[in-house]
Amino acid sequence: MTTSVKQLPRRMPGWAKALTTVVVVLAVLFAGLRLAVLPGLRGLFGTETHDRSGPALLESIQDMSRYQAASGNFQVVVDLEKDARFLPDAIRGTRTLYVGAGTVNAYVDLGALGERDVTVDEDRTSATVRLPHARLDKPALDLDHSYAVSKQRGLLDRLGDLFSGNPNSEQAVQRLAVRHIAEAAEDSGLTARAESNTTGMLRGLLHSLGFEDVRVAYTA
Repeated sequence: MTTSVKQLPRRMPGWAKALTTVVVVLAVLFAGLRLAVLPGLRGLFGTETHDRSGPALLESIQDMSRYQAASGNFQVVVDLEKDARFLPDAIRGTRTLYVGAGTVNAYVDLGALGERDVTVDEDRTSATVRLPHARLDKPALDLDHSYAVSKQRGLLDRLGDLFSGNPNSEQAVQRLAVRHIAEAAEDSGLTARAESNTTGMLRGLLHSLGFEDVRVAYTA
């Protein structure tokens, strides 16, 4: 009489279970991606955007007395590189090539005019207006037309981006672009153009009021 002994199934090692779990998860994700690109099922794994912002609140109103007489459009290429001492760039360091586009307005402050700044003769045919020199506003960076051409980051910088609340921040190159645009506006002759346009505007206005001789002077 012979007896048969059933062989018990071997238990799967722990590492095999973990490997199987990873393979199953990857298979599910891969299947989801394949389904997401199929017609009609793209929305199944797609993303939705919801705007839950609150209403904009009016904080203050200011009366403007500036005459915006000229506006300049500028573009600058910023090449910003940051290196770490004793470490190669592949480990720690960043380099960003950024194209910044912005606008700078030139204005004349008409609110600073006093009674002594406007002189009219007795016949009301001649007038002299004294104005302060034109000034430049702060540059306004146009984010719709500004962009990063290339970004190079070391390994440690990439790892830091994973734990950062604002990865790939471009604030440094944007501030640098604004500074360069402001410097370019200073040397562009924009204020002289603003003063010329303001003079033309005042002469046209006063001529329409009956003044024949109109003089506009700019003082410090």
